Amino acid sequence: MKSKKLKDYILFWISQSISQLGSSMTSFALIIWAYTQTKSAMTVSLLIFFTYLPYILISAFVGTFVDTHRKKSIMLWTDSVSCICCIVVLILFVLGRLEIWSIYIVNGIIGTMNAFQSPTLAVVVGILVPKQNYEKISGLNSFSNSLITGVTPMLAASISSIFGLKGVLFIDLISFIIGFITLLFFINIHESEINRETLENKNIFNGCKDGFLFLFQHKGLLYIILSIALMNFFSRLTYENILSPMILTRSSGNTAILGIVSGIIGLGGIIGGVIIYLIQISKNKIKLLYYSAAFSFIFGDFLMGIGENVYLWSIAALAASIPIPFIIASQNVILYNSVPSKMQGRIFAVRNSIQYFTIPIGTLLGGALADYVFEPYMKSTTIFALILQRIVGTGDGSGMAVMFLCTGILGSVTSMIWCCNKQIRKLQK
Repeated sequence: MKSKKLKDYILFWISQSISQLGSSMTSFALIIWAYTQTKSAMTVSLLIFFTYLPYILISAFVGTFVDTHRKKSIMLWTDSVSCICCIVVLILFVLGRLEIWSIYIVNGIIGTMNAFQSPTLAVVVGILVPKQNYEKISGLNSFSNSLITGVTPMLAASISSIFGLKGVLFIDLISFIIGFITLLFFINIHESEINRETLENKNIFNGCKDGFLFLFQHKGLLYIILSIALMNFFSRLTYENILSPMILTRSSGNTAILGIVSGIIGLGGIIGGVIIYLIQISKNKIKLLYYSAAFSFIFGDFLMGIGENVYLWSIAALAASIPIPFIIASQNVILYNSVPSKMQGRIFAVRNSIQYFTIPIGTLLGGALADYVFEPYMKSTTIFALILQRIVGTGDGSGMAVMFLCTGILGSVTSMIWCCNKQIRKLQK
């Protein structure tokens, strides 16, 4: 039975990865289209903001729904709504009626669907995957996510240049059909193995309360989630936000260099995912999580800040991205081993709300800090600015480089502080 369930998950993983690739290509193509229409970086930030805002606001309240409904049905209808959004965008584009505000609305709806689907997918892993394979499957998921991250810009840009935005949207629809049919007819999720709660506790506020109460009673889990929320904040300030502007500015607009560095970030994630899948890694998941995070920040962010050429940036990209799958795998194993299966929907939903609420904050704050604080400051002649110029260099982009220094130092120091937390360390026992 365990072997059959694992095979079901592999098929499920392949089909969902194809569907995710189509969705990622659409998101990237819409960003390109929106930027060409407005020439505004804030437009791009708002596209991300309106995707994450409903996701975060709704996530805390969907746990009970996930725990008391068929997981397969939830994934089918959330995928269907996202597909309808894609069709609407395609129709508006063909008619010449597509507007930036309409994409904001579509992204908000997709973010809402993701709020339901993300904890559902997490619970499905617990159903289909034997306990001893949690770590390997996490590595497999990191592999596919990194591969999608790496190939999405190239595929989306290539298809857009040949067939336009409608070509990307059409491919997204095909990928949806593949994922939908595979899930509907070929994946058997044995939900009878989950201890379902009575429908009397379906109130969304009760479910949210249950999730938060569980985490407050298990403070080690809560602190891990809060620590990763802080990591997400730092990453959105720099790597996920101002990396492209910094490299383009400091390389005289060389898009080839940006493409190389972006590709290596994806490659690093792939390498990390493969290592986790193939090799038995540390049994101490607490140390693995926070040592990996500290390494990523100090050697990834810090080197990216002091780098002024493609070689050092590429080394920094590998140093930053290879440890990420280790962080994700460690957290997943800890959660699956600590949370009862009947509560996983609520806990993962609340986890998403807490862990990702810092992303839109970091996204908006990163651009503002770069434009209005760090870049102007590095053009000043204060003593501290002159010292920083010796470290990161001078000229445009040096302020953003200093931001990488800051996140590198703050991220590594806070990771080691979290690692020493007594409540967190108790989880290892």
